[in-house]
Amino acid sequence: MRRFRAAPWSNSLKATSLAGSAILIAVGYAIATAIPHGTRAPYAEGFGALIAWVPPLVGLLALLFVVRGYELAPGELRVKRLLWSTCVPLAGLREVSADPEAMTGSLRLFGNGGLFSFTGLFQSRTLGRYRAFVTDPKCAVVLVLERRLVVISPEDPEGFVAAARGQG
Repeated sequence: MRRFRAAPWSNSLKATSLAGSAILIAVGYAIATAIPHGTRAPYAEGFGALIAWVPPLVGLLALLFVVRGYELAPGELRVKRLLWSTCVPLAGLREVSADPEAMTGSLRLFGNGGLFSFTGLFQSRTLGRYRAFVTDPKCAVVLVLERRLVVISPEDPEGFVAAARGQG
């Protein structure tokens, strides 16, 4: 099994994560301060407090999905998250290549577009629909599988490509 660190966060990921975190905390604080205290409405304070925790919890949930690294094992790629790994079967791996422009012009269909990572389902004119587990789009590696495409961003894209080709 070969281990590869995730690429350092790109400047856009750092900026988006910082701004997104600040907004989530500010919204949670604003909601908490807007809760009327001493109201006669039953459960108003408890419900308001619950709602105030939603934005910070969204940020914590996104943090759990951060991409820390990758493990290349026979027949599978493991994307290392904060508390678990996401396994991507590599059966039918047709091509693997480093492409720093792979995510350029992509549209996020479902997932996280920059709060601690770029993960989820994306679409672009050049690649079509693909799944991303990325921290820096300039270090992108595209894995073309039989039925889908996966984009990752190891710290050493060329080293990952060589290792993936060597096992196939």
